[in-house]
Amino acid sequence: MLLGALVSRTNERGTVTVRLSEVEAYAGEGLDPGSHAHRGLRKRNAVMFGPSGRLYTYFTYGMHVCANVVCLPEGKAAGVLMRGGTVVEGEEFARERRGQSVPFRDLARGPARLATALGIPLSDDGADLSSSPYRIELPVTPLRFETSARTGVSGEGGGIEFPWRFFLPNDQTVSPYKAHVPKRRGPAPG
Repeated sequence: MLLGALVSRTNERGTVTVRLSEVEAYAGEGLDPGSHAHRGLRKRNAVMFGPSGRLYTYFTYGMHVCANVVCLPEGKAAGVLMRGGTVVEGEEFARERRGQSVPFRDLARGPARLATALGIPLSDDGADLSSSPYRIELPVTPLRFETSARTGVSGEGGGIEFPWRFFLPNDQTVSPYKAHVPKRRGPAPG
């Protein structure tokens, strides 16, 4: 279980470590319409089909990096999105990336904020989380957690059908649940 895991990234300035408080699971090919691997192996999602323990990064909304942990044996795609956490080491470096006035609870609250706080670049796609510059330490004892629909996932099998959002109850760094809101399409230009 990744909840409670410590994820660290070190660069020339220092180390930032985040304790994961919220994650979302995504199944692989043909199983989960919310997954990047749903339609099969592509150049964009190839890391998801690789060995477990790798970082799968992607760009979202044209401006943010998000990061998943690949979690099945090679050839079978699945990932766990690191949605949120608490900065437990390197707060000063996380603030350099996120801003000095950002409330502490928001430094790594949400998947793009977490990736920014850790300093995860898109180019680290495929990085081994057990070797430099990364380190991941799984919790020794099981933690009490809650589940819900995945946040903002659309379509059949999106959020409600797959209650694969796992979070630590009453943790201030867990993001609020947001149902997917379909985009409104205006009338065709006349």
